[in-house]
Amino acid sequence: MRRIVCAAGAFALAACATSPTSDSGRGYIAVSANDNKVVLNNGVAQVVQSPAPDTVALIDLRSSPPRLVAEIDVPASVVGPPSSVAVAPDESFALVTAAMKISPGDPTKQAPDSRVSVIDLTARPPRVVSTVQAGAGAAGVSINRAGNLALVANRAEGTVSVLTIAAKTVTHVAKVPLGEANSGPSSVAFTPDGKQALVSRDGDNKISVLAVDGAKVTYTKRDINAGLRPYGLEVCAPGEIAVVANIGIGQGDADTISVIDLTLNPPRVIETITVGQTPEGVACSPDGRRVAVVAMSGSNKASNSPFYRAQGRVVVFSVDGKRLSKLGEADTGNWSQGAVFSPDGGTLLVQNMVQKNIMVYEVGFFGVRDTGQRIQLKGGPAGIRTADR
Repeated sequence: MRRIVCAAGAFALAACATSPTSDSGRGYIAVSANDNKVVLNNGVAQVVQSPAPDTVALIDLRSSPPRLVAEIDVPASVVGPPSSVAVAPDESFALVTAAMKISPGDPTKQAPDSRVSVIDLTARPPRVVSTVQAGAGAAGVSINRAGNLALVANRAEGTVSVLTIAAKTVTHVAKVPLGEANSGPSSVAFTPDGKQALVSRDGDNKISVLAVDGAKVTYTKRDINAGLRPYGLEVCAPGEIAVVANIGIGQGDADTISVIDLTLNPPRVIETITVGQTPEGVACSPDGRRVAVVAMSGSNKASNSPFYRAQGRVVVFSVDGKRLSKLGEADTGNWSQGAVFSPDGGTLLVQNMVQKNIMVYEVGFFGVRDTGQRIQLKGGPAGIRTADR
């Protein structure tokens, strides 16, 4: 891929997106959802009194280093996996969920939220064009590659919402019941052909398989059993495997990721790998040759905890067929969340809630290396995605 360094200016992204490259252009916009309602105080998540608005940031991955080009006020939440953002295949709009809001009855607490914001990425500046109501605790969201259907995992009610998409018009059409309200649907991911989707359920330790036929989505009653509390979930190109992060119960034990073979009927786990404490985010490179896992590694614990570590960790794996092998690892910040790769797989972004920044890493045959570059944001980055290629 030939890198393009865009011109400076707050909204140069749209102009840059039309520049000729050897690629189709997908995956050049990273969208980060940032939460201002909650902070981590010595290992304890606390609600902020009279917080600044949550935000959504657009990051240009064509620029070297990646560059923040816009940040606007949009409801977001750190509750749930960092897959609370979905970007349309043509990068024209994004969906951002808001799993939690300040409780109307008690400003010291949070309550489940159901809002999904539709953000026009082509506007200058980007803007929210509509808000759709999904289900309580709307968390992980994904758009199929046809760009006409989205699914939202509703953590507080045990369902998945089905959204149809026509241009930038998004409509809630159905809910798919999965389990009890505490089953905790978290991440949802389509297979590349759009005929199936996987939903992680950290409340009852299952990964559900959904069948997709147009706008009709049904629960097949096939559940995959990976590790303890499956949470973050990604389907890697070309669609032979999915990777799920099993976050465990936060008691200092080393936690895992599991590889799901999607070519088998029915799909099943074929490998489980230890990655450290509390893996939150999972990201596949666009070519499917690398997988990044963001683990808190105790960085979200109290400083006097025996399980505390000053930094989180990002672990990168090479993909050989359906098997993963460790390529390298590097330190992150604290309470780290999601990650995305650049289109060529050579740059990796990792979110840090405490520092309110995104760290930029270089990935290659040598492993993974912190470049020292930071993208500073107005809120704590809690979810991040690019368009699927």
